Amino acid sequence: MALRQLKARDFRCFESLAFEPGPGFNFIVGDNAQGKTSLLEAICVLLRLTSPRALTLAPLTRHEQPAFSLRGLCRDVQLDLKHGADGRTISLNETPQPSSGDYLAVSGVVWFGNTDLEIVTGPGEGRRRFLDFLGAQIEPLYRKHLRAYERALRSRNRLLKMTPMPRRELAAWDAPFLESGALLQLLRANLVRELAPRALSAHVAIRLPAGEGGERLGLEYVPSGGDDLLSALMDSAEHEARLGQTVVGPHRDELRIRLDNRSASEFGSEGQQRTIVLALRLAQGELIAAAMSRPPILLIDDIFGELDLPRRNALVRALPPGAQKFVTATSLSWLDDSTPGAIWSIEAGVVRA
Repeated sequence: MALRQLKARDFRCFESLAFEPGPGFNFIVGDNAQGKTSLLEAICVLLRLTSPRALTLAPLTRHEQPAFSLRGLCRDVQLDLKHGADGRTISLNETPQPSSGDYLAVSGVVWFGNTDLEIVTGPGEGRRRFLDFLGAQIEPLYRKHLRAYERALRSRNRLLKMTPMPRRELAAWDAPFLESGALLQLLRANLVRELAPRALSAHVAIRLPAGEGGERLGLEYVPSGGDDLLSALMDSAEHEARLGQTVVGPHRDELRIRLDNRSASEFGSEGQQRTIVLALRLAQGELIAAAMSRPPILLIDDIFGELDLPRRNALVRALPPGAQKFVTATSLSWLDDSTPGAIWSIEAGVVRA
């Protein structure tokens, strides 16, 4: 069993939360704005130290409180996270951890959200975050170089906005920018190569034969500026000086998603686009399971209401049977009686069996 216990204090709407989920499916049912999504978010933050809904952990602290804390028992390991104005502390079995490597190795996570359609239809930032969330779970170097790249990017952009521009200081940030940026692009390209066949297989398994034909799903990673980041950075010097920002690098890269070599965002129907997103999430789970030698925890936030009945059933059949699954919904009227699981109700931040 993966997650056996979750406790939260001053996290989002929860003043205090104690939750002991079961194996397999855990259905959390409640009206909107009762804490369903925050409960899943707490699991994600505890296990991955990042939120699928916020860029930093600061907004997750309950209103007018100085800090939040999360504790969980996952795979017989006790995890503790505290975050406040003074920073973040993490512990494994009550032993403080100076770095996050061992902590993050406890469990992987896949997040299915009701805004996931934007991975296909929205701007590139959402697709890059999709890759980054996956990459940080299967490649130890990924998180390190992503943070280093973001730090160098912020510093370059700050210097590019200055008048006059401090060129020597700017040049000093080029080396870490290029080192981490080039490695990040290589890791992302490898990630997409591994993701593509798994996404194709998942797409075949869950697409609806009636009305969706036999479209072939394709993924392509496209680094901004081409394959040579150094040359691209040099060639863009005048352009970035005019704009006051860095215009090439992993923060501008793209993940192209196509159906039969046509843009899925431009030519796909909403049903086709939702099927693509589900296939991407299932493929993400397969990659994490292969890297960690165990299935990730699946956090499925209120998406079944967005799917027609055949697609709901196709998704339930495609979910890995050995994974622990948390599913939020306002109602379970759609649920097949043959799908066993624990059912929880949530109201005003209180969870009851």
